[in-house]
Amino acid sequence: MPIEMPRLGLGTYTDDDQEGRYEAVKTALDVGYRHIDTAQVYENEEYVGAGIADAPVDRDSVFLATKTVHHDVPERTADVRGAIEGCLERLGTDSVDLCYVHWPTGVYDAEEVLTTYQEAHDDGLIEHIGVSNFTPEHLEEAREILDVPIAAHQFEMHPLLPQEELRADAREHDYWAVAYSPLAQGRVADLDPVQAAAETHDASPYQISLAWLLAKENVAAVPRATGREHIADNFGARNLDLSDDEIAAIDAVDERERCIDPDFAPWN
Repeated sequence: MPIEMPRLGLGTYTDDDQEGRYEAVKTALDVGYRHIDTAQVYENEEYVGAGIADAPVDRDSVFLATKTVHHDVPERTADVRGAIEGCLERLGTDSVDLCYVHWPTGVYDAEEVLTTYQEAHDDGLIEHIGVSNFTPEHLEEAREILDVPIAAHQFEMHPLLPQEELRADAREHDYWAVAYSPLAQGRVADLDPVQAAAETHDASPYQISLAWLLAKENVAAVPRATGREHIADNFGARNLDLSDDEIAAIDAVDERERCIDPDFAPWN
């Protein structure tokens, strides 16, 4: 079985109002979320950590994940340990439940980076090691280097980008496939089978898209949201059971669109 991790978490990426992540995290934990996802490059770990500290829940009940080694963060490979420690310092914690390698590009050197992650794991800074935006080839290489299993792989996934190959790898090797941008930046609301299911269940199309993901084996999701209504709406997806026909109709969407597609991405 994959590691224990709440299947629906709060994503905290934003390109503005970083301080607003403090209230978003507090609100999400009050609504019922117990999985918070952030990253060094988001530049909001300080606010995320403060939001967790000030929320009316025990820190031990919160699954906290962050990421480092990003193409746009110019730390040398030798500084990866310092980058991990910097994440913990900003979050105000001695360890995180999950730390992802954010991109296998730029400063990424598989042997050196993953060995550093392994050492941080062995020293108790990282409970579990994850990767993000990897190709199948990167995943296989990582498995050969790490002494512990990959716990999660985070990548863009939604009805317009179902990522069958990466989901199959997650099932085969029994780790979580964690969907970022699981609502395709709102585009899922325009899909006919999503709209039809939303009407049937008296739910929002965003709830339907998240419920479709959660119906998949070994899949979790970390939609970002701001404001109590939006945060609570996403969380409501946990209570939706789509029919086999509804899932099949969304599976049959043949339009494809990738929202996050930088030139440095390993698939380009």
